[in-house]
Amino acid sequence: MGLPLRERQLILKAVLPATDDRIRISSVFEVKGTEMFTAAAEMGLEGIMAKHADSIYTSDLRSKEWLKIKVNKRQEVIIAGFTKNAGTSKTFSALLLAVYQKRKLKYVGKVGTGFSDKKQKEMMELFKPLITNKSPFDEAIDVDKPSRFRQRMGARPTWLKPELVCEITYAEITDEGVFRHPSFEGMREDKQAKDVVRETEADTKAVVKEVNRKQKPVILAVKPPKDKSRKTLLNPTDETQTRKINGHELKFTNLSKVYWPGDGYTKRDMFNYYYQVAEYILPYLKDRPQSLNRFPNGINKPGFYQKDVKGKSPGWVKKFPTTSDGVDKEFLVGDNEDTLLWMASLGCIEMNPWFSRVQSPDHPDYCVLDLDPDKNTFDQVIQVALAIKELLDVMNVPGFCKTSGSTGMHVYIPLAAKYTYNQSQMFGRLIVDHVQQQYPAFTSTERMIKNRKGKMYLDFLQNRPGATLACPYSLRPKPGATVSMPLHWDEVRPGLKMSDFTIKNAIARIREAGDPLSLYSGKALTSKQR
Repeated sequence: MGLPLRERQLILKAVLPATDDRIRISSVFEVKGTEMFTAAAEMGLEGIMAKHADSIYTSDLRSKEWLKIKVNKRQEVIIAGFTKNAGTSKTFSALLLAVYQKRKLKYVGKVGTGFSDKKQKEMMELFKPLITNKSPFDEAIDVDKPSRFRQRMGARPTWLKPELVCEITYAEITDEGVFRHPSFEGMREDKQAKDVVRETEADTKAVVKEVNRKQKPVILAVKPPKDKSRKTLLNPTDETQTRKINGHELKFTNLSKVYWPGDGYTKRDMFNYYYQVAEYILPYLKDRPQSLNRFPNGINKPGFYQKDVKGKSPGWVKKFPTTSDGVDKEFLVGDNEDTLLWMASLGCIEMNPWFSRVQSPDHPDYCVLDLDPDKNTFDQVIQVALAIKELLDVMNVPGFCKTSGSTGMHVYIPLAAKYTYNQSQMFGRLIVDHVQQQYPAFTSTERMIKNRKGKMYLDFLQNRPGATLACPYSLRPKPGATVSMPLHWDEVRPGLKMSDFTIKNAIARIREAGDPLSLYSGKALTSKQR
């Protein structure tokens, strides 16, 4: 799962039998997406899958690295009523659709797919105040008498005042002006019913001819898609807001409370950050027990750790049962963005997952070396990190690094849950002992602070069950609202500063640089390296 897509495809091609047609490898077309989309439309296909060739596989998370692009068209329509078939347990069977055409309301078909039972119940609450005995159409309709119009609707209709607007996708429009194969996509509260008219497709060939003739740019009929990057979760004014995340309602309160007094960043800023960074941080939280480091009153007030959430969390939150000091406890387990934002709502400014997952709690996914400076410059931290990288290269062992977001750096060595915590710690000690001998003047492996004498601590003891560090892309409860930022090794050079990565600029940097850790996250030591 941690390998880039193109490498996974090569592995599949090598291991799947070429003579057995029961399992087939999908064909890959390395062409421009626009060209592939045009070809799919001309062939009458449903659409295309667009995948970033360097993307890793991430389960249970929608990602901009992997897109489904349908050929089907879209149109806003007015909900003129609904039908309910005899014997159905559903709230309704289909919506009756309409648009304005020459200022008259015209029937354009019905849609019976695209909504869940829960969505239907929510929509019915909107319908109830609008139910009327009078048809909204200008055409006189006797619903008790057979007619062509009545046959097209199927069951007996319940009329609604034409005030609600929804959006549908469809394959094409029939000669009678009815949408073929429509599917409900969602309500459109931003649209007024009076503005919904029959949309017609522009002749793009004619537009292109005009461009060629005038030799200057014009606005084409088909506009490029807007920026699909995730916007903020919360609006900038309301102090209390409720949002539904993965079907769970989360309440966000006291949103103007300042969490970083020296910088003015608030709870609202923190929630918006974690919402925007979710697709990048969740792979490092998923299936991992969490140690909740809570700062409900901001970074200048005392915080506290909470590990046991037994009886203190919503029922939908995943938990990992364990026994500590003879006491049964339940650790919160990282899951989807609802869990991420619920943790943030507790005042968890930073995210602290275990090194191992619940599927293999005694076998960490990586060995971590924590470079913790005392009376050292950050350039010295960089010097040690590069020395570790050089040693790993000699051993042909993969490794990656990130800023801690506090004062130091973390170097990760992937283990893919193949070794115990004891083995991981022993391996970490071998590496730091070697590097400390290179820089004895300003590094130390002494556990006791007083014995370090102001030197940088090369900490390998973090590699133990239950130990945690701020994960990649985590905010830190530090001045400046710094972020623990993964780096490409060519970025690790003198002059780098912790303040280079903060809540203010991290999202833009992540979207531009991608995730450097993803190139290594699925790799482990080979038998030869062991």
